[in-house]
Amino acid sequence: MAKGDRVAIIDGCRTPFLRSGTDFRGMMAYEIGRHAVKGVMTRTGIPNDMVDYVIMGNVATDIATTNVARETMLAAALPDSIPAYTCTVACVSANAAIINGANLIYSGNANCVIAGGVETFSDPDIKISKNYRRFILDLTMFKRPKSFTGKLRLLKGMSFKDFIVPEQPAIAEFSTGLRMGDTADRLAKRLGISQREQDEFASLSHNRAAEAWEKGVLKKEVVPVITPQGTLVVRDNGFRKDTTPEKLEKLKPAFDKRYGTVTAGNSSFLTDGAAAVLLMSETLAKKLGVKPLAYIKSYAFTAQNLWDELLLGPSFSIPKALMMGKLKFKDIGVWEIHEAFGAQMIAVIKTLASPSFCKNRLGLPGKVGKIPVDALNVYGGSLSLGHPFGATGARLVTTCINRLQETGKRYGIVAGCAAGAIGNAIILERA
Repeated sequence: MAKGDRVAIIDGCRTPFLRSGTDFRGMMAYEIGRHAVKGVMTRTGIPNDMVDYVIMGNVATDIATTNVARETMLAAALPDSIPAYTCTVACVSANAAIINGANLIYSGNANCVIAGGVETFSDPDIKISKNYRRFILDLTMFKRPKSFTGKLRLLKGMSFKDFIVPEQPAIAEFSTGLRMGDTADRLAKRLGISQREQDEFASLSHNRAAEAWEKGVLKKEVVPVITPQGTLVVRDNGFRKDTTPEKLEKLKPAFDKRYGTVTAGNSSFLTDGAAAVLLMSETLAKKLGVKPLAYIKSYAFTAQNLWDELLLGPSFSIPKALMMGKLKFKDIGVWEIHEAFGAQMIAVIKTLASPSFCKNRLGLPGKVGKIPVDALNVYGGSLSLGHPFGATGARLVTTCINRLQETGKRYGIVAGCAAGAIGNAIILERA
């Protein structure tokens, strides 16, 4: 183990990303995740016992598989001697998994790491009511009354509704009580982003994804999955060919029903899927004769104001990652940014090009730069391909390293925003 080694990304892959409730609805997260892990191992040809760690991002944890990384790697037939753990940082969970793996290698504690993420919203944990939970726990674990009368006493204060109405899965920020879409609407109003602008960006994303699939560009990063029902799934099913702003503008606001501009058409949708990349020390890669696709140049995590900047993570993390890598904005040739909402993407582009924002919020003397749309998410993004929370970061990295090889550009950047107002950016250097 060579401490201080450069961290190489050998390859990456993902499953098809499917709208929740479709072909992956009968699969648990670990079952989806194993296809991504097996896929990246097959593509690279690395022996299973050479892997030192497996790290997976996941957000909507299933109580039956809380360490889904461990269940995933075991299901993928990796040796049980390999440690595995799961991490969650909302929508940048896979980004965190990749950086954790890179730091293990850089610190000399590992030579080879599988990192990525998995998510399914087809079967999220839905709780029974809190009163009903307390009743069951007191009945079976805590108080455990022996007499029938004692058991009846546990029902005190409960209503019939407690037994039949479950708790809805939480979709709002715990700290603010705002849904992410509410935050997107607030951001659009504050920055003067119209629904037309949002719909145009969403339409561009859908048409780019459709074109990428028609040309077979995305096929090389996707591994096929055979579901337990015997269905062969080979491509994403969330993008809509021939999407236009005119079609999207007919949709009603999804959050602020009266004044909102954020709709289902310019928002990312609930998605099932998994993605993984193989990280390796440069020394080991050279020893094995393995050719990396890219190296991790630098990265940054940031945290912002929960009320007004929750979706602006890339606006804060991108400048910091550039600084950490001693690079300039113009050095970046490939851009892959998570598309949570059309409003969020336009806001990131606007704020990085705003001298006042960069001066007042980033402490910079002037603007960072204007992200060129023709170099941004050219094969579609989360608005069209989908957004399995725990996996998106690994998809972005996989697409970015492939684009670096295709274009010959030296540097690419992967960035995303996350619930809790967390931002992440990773700069990759073409090998």
